[in-house]
Amino acid sequence: MAVDAPVVPIAAQGEVLVPPADPQVIGWWAAGAAPGASTGTTLVTGHTVSTGGGALDDLEEVRPGDPVTVGTGADTVDYVVRRVEEFSKGELARRAEELFRQDGPGRLAIVTCEDWDGSQYLSNVVVTAVPR
Repeated sequence: MAVDAPVVPIAAQGEVLVPPADPQVIGWWAAGAAPGASTGTTLVTGHTVSTGGGALDDLEEVRPGDPVTVGTGADTVDYVVRRVEEFSKGELARRAEELFRQDGPGRLAIVTCEDWDGSQYLSNVVVTAVPR
């Protein structure tokens, strides 16, 4: 899976991180770790579109060992995927502090919706990657 999409800083609205409205743009949680940081989770999120056209439509196809490169404008940061997990919306909310923690070694988490039932997404895919 190859994704080439602009990344813009976003903020949480309450305790919810809402991706950019444009499904071709990925959001980076600016209050979290920056790409390449030695500690904390760099959290990025984008939309999945049930009819296609979202930057992260096929995120569930990523596999452990796959490379991920994040451009920072000044440089690039290379990661390797360690985990691809699917969580119900409720489980993701309960585990958010653990999954997106800001202590511990630096890593990347990529999140999008999954499991379209015809009217809403029932779950989220979370890809966790570590620096190469």
